[in-house]
Amino acid sequence: MVIDVHAHVFPRISRQESRILAGAGEPWLRDGMMMSGEDDYRPVTPELWDAQARLSAMDRAGVDVQAVSSTPLLFGYAADADRAADWCELVNERVLAHCAQDPARLLPLCQVPLQDLDLAVAAVTRAKAAGHRGVHIGNHVGPRNLDDPQIIEFLAHCAREDMPVLVHPWDMLGADRMAGYMLPWLVGMAAETQLGILSLMLSGAFEKLPASLRLCFCHGGGSFAFLLGRADNAWHNRDIVRKDSPRPPSAYTDRFYVDSAVFDPRALRLLVEVMGVERVMLGTDFPFPLGEQEPGATVRDCPDLGEAGRAAVLGGNAARFLGLGA
Repeated sequence: MVIDVHAHVFPRISRQESRILAGAGEPWLRDGMMMSGEDDYRPVTPELWDAQARLSAMDRAGVDVQAVSSTPLLFGYAADADRAADWCELVNERVLAHCAQDPARLLPLCQVPLQDLDLAVAAVTRAKAAGHRGVHIGNHVGPRNLDDPQIIEFLAHCAREDMPVLVHPWDMLGADRMAGYMLPWLVGMAAETQLGILSLMLSGAFEKLPASLRLCFCHGGGSFAFLLGRADNAWHNRDIVRKDSPRPPSAYTDRFYVDSAVFDPRALRLLVEVMGVERVMLGTDFPFPLGEQEPGATVRDCPDLGEAGRAAVLGGNAARFLGLGA
């Protein structure tokens, strides 16, 4: 079975409905265009909002199952928390309806008003009861990284609810220096993802979080795998790096998953060596142009994976992560 853990949806949301967010982005969909208020944000194809177009694309690509998460533009973290809670309810209902077109193949992930602990916790519990299979969050809320005490408590709640968490980079740092060439996506996303991972490691958060938490970072963990040696070296040689973490960063690679969206078999080989083959899952960033255009091609072309390794990355690990067949 081929399971894609990183696939996005932007359900049909009207301009009027987007006003729930009251100036905080106000994303909506108009004639194949993602909108932010009155501004065009990005042109998109029907696979992003039309379930039958999505399923047809999956058939052509040989993908059996997708874990379907909202487009990060929809997070609503900049809004007032009560408005964001109402917004997340709307988005989550639409994602459920989208996935109901084929619930065996389309697994909905909810989003939450992560800016407020109580509202976020309640949203997860409510979403699980409604049929969502996991949670999709950004890697930070304003200046608060994943090691923020309230976000740690939120992650602990997800573990108690047995809801896996997919972490996606968004609102990239240094945007004023990355105006062209999609550099926020090419540079900022990798840095944001590494920042999210290291914030959990070096803060000691993984020592506090339940081992049962299932956590996955998109985009191959960003630059984390390539720079893990640098982080370990800093931990061993600088007390200000290791002051809150009893173990070096490399000791925590068994506490989370990453997807395979690195687009180069050589990079995937390193990722598997760093994380272990059981911690890497197929992720394509469907259906965006910067995603993997031939789902699973990088996995199939990766040297040294072997038949069992390829099967694990293409679907076996995701089945465990998502609790399929449990």
